[in-house]
Amino acid sequence: LTLAIASALSQRPVRRDLAMTGEVTLRGRVLEIGGVKEKVLAAYRAGLRHLIMPASNEKDLRDVPDEVQKLISFTFVSQMDEVLRIALLTPEPAADAPPAPESSRPVVPDRLAAAVPVTSEPARVVSAESAE
Repeated sequence: LTLAIASALSQRPVRRDLAMTGEVTLRGRVLEIGGVKEKVLAAYRAGLRHLIMPASNEKDLRDVPDEVQKLISFTFVSQMDEVLRIALLTPEPAADAPPAPESSRPVVPDRLAAAVPVTSEPARVVSAESAE
């Protein structure tokens, strides 16, 4: 839900090739969740091959079958700003569209961007290629 709100306010679409799960605090910290095995298997059955999950849930991948883990790229995050950088696409301007006048630019996305905390620790990506 948090990502959907950020997408709507920033007018940036969400990538369609990934799944994500987690709980977010009011300060943007991504919290541990339950049911990791079931959620990973559901994403796999839906054809998704990139999952964003809380960093604190990395240990729970031991419950996921190895053959499924080899086919999915996992990104483990601790903060919502990491999710935004990974999941939100940069919209491409229409080729024939004139640039928007400065006064018509939305105000809320700038406020949203300023409110998202920036961490010095990057998200950790684990993929089938890096595991071999």
